[in-house]
Amino acid sequence: MSELPSHSVTLRFLASPTDVGHSGSVDAGTVLEWVDKAAYAAAVGWAKSYCVTAYVGNIHFADPVNSGDMVEVEATIVYTGRSSMHIRTIVSSGDPKGGPATMRSQCLVIFVAVGPDGRPVPVPQFQPSTPEEIEQRDNALARIAVREKIVEAMNAQEYTDAGTAERVVLRFMAAPTDVNWGGKVHGGIVMKWIDEAAYVCASRYCGKDTVAVFSGGVRFYRPLLIGDVVEVEARLVYTGHKGMHIAVHVRSGNPKSREMNLTTYCLTVMVARDETGTSVPIPPWVPETDEDRRLHAHARELLEIRGRAPGNRRPDHLLNGR
Repeated sequence: MSELPSHSVTLRFLASPTDVGHSGSVDAGTVLEWVDKAAYAAAVGWAKSYCVTAYVGNIHFADPVNSGDMVEVEATIVYTGRSSMHIRTIVSSGDPKGGPATMRSQCLVIFVAVGPDGRPVPVPQFQPSTPEEIEQRDNALARIAVREKIVEAMNAQEYTDAGTAERVVLRFMAAPTDVNWGGKVHGGIVMKWIDEAAYVCASRYCGKDTVAVFSGGVRFYRPLLIGDVVEVEARLVYTGHKGMHIAVHVRSGNPKSREMNLTTYCLTVMVARDETGTSVPIPPWVPETDEDRRLHAHARELLEIRGRAPGNRRPDHLLNGR
């Protein structure tokens, strides 16, 4: 029997000045791009086949990554389905001159192996052998039911012009520089666009600089092609004491057609910061229409569902507005 490939990949590099965004540190979108690249490397190394991003789970952004930091992105396969690979990713950074690295964020990414015809293909099955690997496998399995509930709740929602909350739409064409190894737009690039749209929406609402502290339920429905017209719509759906919950839809289509198809959807939580980088309270958003109230309740439901996932902190601090 042939030996199974390594189930873990670690990327190491310096965060460059060009990685710094509007926040003065590395933006969440760039971190998500790193996460996607590391998880892709782990997935392809395991499957020995081209792989596509299917889902990115809850990612909390803790301390920022700064220009000049030595960055480590570790991607480890913790569970495999027939054609899917559940990959735990951890982003750490620290002083390149020495000292311990600090964990900045972690999340679960799901990739699917596909063949030349674009259809899913089987992957080698991962068998955990240590107590830690078994725990991570069990957590991934437990999250499947939670993820299905999140996707079901998201798919049940309708977003129309009846909403009155802050809303922005970014439009542009997918450029050749956005390409991945399969000729499509890189999943990490799409997540970077999501972060940019959420930033514009949140900053317009509160009139302050904002940063992402959480992104979750990033579901990839279909590939986005180079040359497509892209629309990234971000809409405020809920506010806590400091957090602004932004629903983001990414749609794309052939520029010769008026048809736009949903490619990606997620919910991002942004917070406002003052000149010192400290998070500050924001004005509460009060729903006005039936759609406003429905989406407001939807955001609270997602918080409650995510609180049931293994290892997740219950979101009471966001639900009760403290």
